[in-house]
Amino acid sequence: MRRIATEPAALGREPSGRSVAAAAALRRRWFEVGVAGCTVGAGAFLLVQLTAYPPHEDEALALFIGRKSLVGVLDTVLDQRGGAPLHFVLAWIVAHAGGGLAELRLVSVIFAIASIPAIAVLGARLAGRRTALGATAICAASWMLLFHGVYGRMYSLFLLTSTLSHLALLHAVDRRTRGAWVLWAAVVLVCVASHPYGALVLASQAVFVLATRVPVRTALPPFVAVAILGVPFWRTDLVLAGRFDVGVGRGAGTLGDPESIAVYFKNVAGDFTTGVTGLVAIVVLLAVAGFVSLLRRRRRSATLIAAVVLTPVAALIVTRLGSAPPRSGHLIFALPFFVLAVAEGVVRVADRFGGERAPLLATVGVLALLPAEVAHGWNTTPDLYSGEAGSQPAARAAAASWLAERARPNDVLFGYEPIYAEAWRKGGDFSKLVVPRADAKLALTALESARKPLGRGVWVFDASERSNKERRGTIPSVSLGPGFETAAFGPYLVIRTTRPTSCVADYLELSRRVAVVGASAPLRLGDAGTNRDTMAKAQRLLRAEKPPPC
Repeated sequence: MRRIATEPAALGREPSGRSVAAAAALRRRWFEVGVAGCTVGAGAFLLVQLTAYPPHEDEALALFIGRKSLVGVLDTVLDQRGGAPLHFVLAWIVAHAGGGLAELRLVSVIFAIASIPAIAVLGARLAGRRTALGATAICAASWMLLFHGVYGRMYSLFLLTSTLSHLALLHAVDRRTRGAWVLWAAVVLVCVASHPYGALVLASQAVFVLATRVPVRTALPPFVAVAILGVPFWRTDLVLAGRFDVGVGRGAGTLGDPESIAVYFKNVAGDFTTGVTGLVAIVVLLAVAGFVSLLRRRRRSATLIAAVVLTPVAALIVTRLGSAPPRSGHLIFALPFFVLAVAEGVVRVADRFGGERAPLLATVGVLALLPAEVAHGWNTTPDLYSGEAGSQPAARAAAASWLAERARPNDVLFGYEPIYAEAWRKGGDFSKLVVPRADAKLALTALESARKPLGRGVWVFDASERSNKERRGTIPSVSLGPGFETAAFGPYLVIRTTRPTSCVADYLELSRRVAVVGASAPLRLGDAGTNRDTMAKAQRLLRAEKPPPC
């Protein structure tokens, strides 16, 4: 009788199948609401701050290359510059649709917003919804996502396509059907077309497939197909590497020593979460704890995280990076995995010390990290959060108007200055001839292929540029001597020659003289020394070619 009496009580403590399903549905609903909230919050910030950050020359570069025909764009990217073909095709669409900087940035915003739910889905698949929701919140406040969300370059596109490629890979590994592998191959090719470091994404996925012992006969054909179909992109990567003296081996300029690699990845971790002194160490410890936790309960997920993180480490050890060491944004594809490990660490620490209040403690832990992320972002790029000084956009608009009124279709523009892009939008038959400022070979090629005689030279000095030792809101008055006309607008000084420059040799000498003025007192502009050296090198290359006299 005692046994019979106790059974109902015991049964009453056992959850029914219906209650378990209801609890699971509730958790799923909260996960979806949380992800939607993170997406809407980050999206609202990106849209409101779309033009808060000052325009950058790399954004203007994309727009000016986009002004060419589609064949011209692909020829420039694949054969001359290297880079991200898909990004420049999107810039071509924006430019030919009549768009400018704001529209180019809007494209980046769209990809950044779409990345957030994609990261949430990937995180749920790898670690479960609770950890994935924490990772999504951390990612939504990350400087890495927010800055590159409004930066009109390829990084948010790379984040989205790389995340989708990992989802497609997991689907293919699970299903092992031809259709699933074809889908993965298509997505990863789009990822490779989005950024040169897409090659590292593909390499890390190959490492994962080998480590998880996926049958060779299943995985080898799609990987070989991607390797063959991706030949144009590998060639583009080599073109870019050749421009910046990237090769294999050790020597000066390497990041192959342990100390420099550790510093680099510490900075990457800071940009992913918070670089606030002391806190980044805590974040890294949480990531390690999270990785160990996943290694115990979801070994395949931990293997994928290790492959994504360790593949770039191996690449840095064996690659000499010369004058172009990677920035943290190049590893944006690792953002979902790092923040997932951090969130897993927060959750497991909360489970260990929180008892019944573990969910609350985990929530507080994640929310406590968000202000630190904002603080890091504000310290790194304050304009992204507070906007430019009120007078600077007006000064840039006035400089663009002055230049647009005087522009001639055969002007020779030096550098991809944002003022040129704004002047182009203001109308008029604005020149398409831009001389790259940091690559002597490209500069000489652009000049030699241009129609002769060359038109008036145009240069812009910017005293507010971040590369300057001292950023100023106004530019000192300087004289460039006879043959030049100048106009100052706040921090900008627009310079034009009063007569056509006629030939390549004359233009290079005038550009070198302008750069010398920019590098000297009282200006001492950060990029002027680079410009001077580039023009001097281009002059040496031209003399070696023994061109006809002007």
